[in-house]
Amino acid sequence: MTPRETFITALEGKQPPGRVPHFELVFFLTMEAFGRIHPRQRRYRQWGQMSDRERDFHRRDIARLYVQIARTYEHSAIVFCGPDGWGRDADDETRRCLDHIRDLSGGDFFLMVHGDATYAIPDGDEMTEFAVRLAEDPQGLKDDAQRRVDSAVERAGAYRRHGVLDGFALCADYCLNTGPFLQPEQFDEFVGPYLARLIAAYREMGFYTVKHTDGNIMPILDTLVFARPHALHSLDPQAGVDIAEVKRLVGNRVCLIGNVNCGLLDTGTDAECIESARYALKYGMPGGGYVFSTSNCIYTGMDLARYELILDVWRKEGNYVEGG
Repeated sequence: MTPRETFITALEGKQPPGRVPHFELVFFLTMEAFGRIHPRQRRYRQWGQMSDRERDFHRRDIARLYVQIARTYEHSAIVFCGPDGWGRDADDETRRCLDHIRDLSGGDFFLMVHGDATYAIPDGDEMTEFAVRLAEDPQGLKDDAQRRVDSAVERAGAYRRHGVLDGFALCADYCLNTGPFLQPEQFDEFVGPYLARLIAAYREMGFYTVKHTDGNIMPILDTLVFARPHALHSLDPQAGVDIAEVKRLVGNRVCLIGNVNCGLLDTGTDAECIESARYALKYGMPGGGYVFSTSNCIYTGMDLARYELILDVWRKEGNYVEGG
């Protein structure tokens, strides 16, 4: 099976042969690993001045780096297939990069782009306005939520017609370490139904969905699973999310991705990092429906050696026994 096929097998709740699939939402340590700036850390301010030939050189360079990351670290999926700075043409340019990735990789990898349209934790500039609208204009918030979903579905239609994309990473963050940014009752009113509609539309188009949110998802776990994403990521242990408990509660209904403690990769001992990786594998793998991953991504500032340490654990201990 190709890495893409093993990833799909896990997303469908099954157990692929051999090693459990692995991917990271983003791998930012490309300077340390390859001496190259990550595409999402590049700024293409002169994009409009470039000739078509120059632009295609950059697209191919971006595609080569994404494939290099995936092959080097044995990722089954590639996400966010383009840099920042492309403005209104971002989706068209991303589709061109997807074409190059597919051609360079022979279709080996599952390809995703960001596709969430639901309300996430507002930033500091928007928090007050959002809170006021919750109290004073709840129907307006719901109308806007539906418009956002409609726009995302229209965008997905263009990707469907293009024919290369496998799915969407839904990266609206809902939770802090203490719980969701809305009370569960409010979440069920202002986010849950729109997440379900978005995922239903993506499913109807044939796309897979991976719902990402950091933080303590336990108070809204049932709502997230009811929306029918194919997978939940990142199962954040720093917020008290225990993969053993999540597997027990919903592991037969949704694929689980993550739970290796990013905080320990920064501040813990090697032994603690190894134990976190072993724990995720021990409780995520049984019966399939699991993808090995950290609890966020391989972000700027992380020690690359720590990531390689947990990969060693995965390579040695993340293998399904034939017939088991």
